[in-house]
Amino acid sequence: MKEIQVIAFDADDTLWENEPYFREAENKFCSLLEDYLPHHTVNQELFKTEIQNLPLYGYGIKGFMLSMIETILKVTENTGHVRLVEQSLMIGKEMLSKPIMLLEGVEEVLKELNGSYRMVMATKGDLMDQERKLIQSGLEKHFHHIEIMSDKKVNDYRKLLRHLDCAPENFLMVGNSLKSDVLPVLELGGYAVHIPYHITWIHEEISHSIEHPNFHQLENIKQIISILKN
Repeated sequence: MKEIQVIAFDADDTLWENEPYFREAENKFCSLLEDYLPHHTVNQELFKTEIQNLPLYGYGIKGFMLSMIETILKVTENTGHVRLVEQSLMIGKEMLSKPIMLLEGVEEVLKELNGSYRMVMATKGDLMDQERKLIQSGLEKHFHHIEIMSDKKVNDYRKLLRHLDCAPENFLMVGNSLKSDVLPVLELGGYAVHIPYHITWIHEEISHSIEHPNFHQLENIKQIISILKN
């Protein structure tokens, strides 16, 4: 992969932990409404509301908080006590104050690659929250450019490449989501590395395997060093 000039890294569940916090919050929220519906049914309603709201709120904790409130109204048929809304807001605020836990090997890999490649963090989500996590992570110094995207589809990556003045064949995207970090980049003609995380949001899952010469699947981020030498 000697043609690679720019390496972009996803953030959540690629550089640091994220999805476990959402799972914890979902469990707390479903417990709030257990007098109305079973846990799994509330979870299904919450997920349905989140997906419906993505075009309005985008990805991130704040959109999740609004979806929790809307789910309360649906599940309780507008009869739920305002205390449920207050508790949901507390769940969201707890998420916004969670510590940043770097994944194993992240810092040493970024340090080794920095200087040999143009390094980019390309993630989606809420602007303020992602900026907060980046600053608290201590990783900001490793990146030449930070891109916090509203979504990660082909056109979003095309805009990013244009901004970076980078041809697709010189671009490598590293992330934990096949749907967001791999497929759009391969479609553009770039390279993609998938590093699975042990928990994946169902919205980011795909039902088919990927066979592509520009695609690599690794067990951990440290293995990037060896494939870049090939």
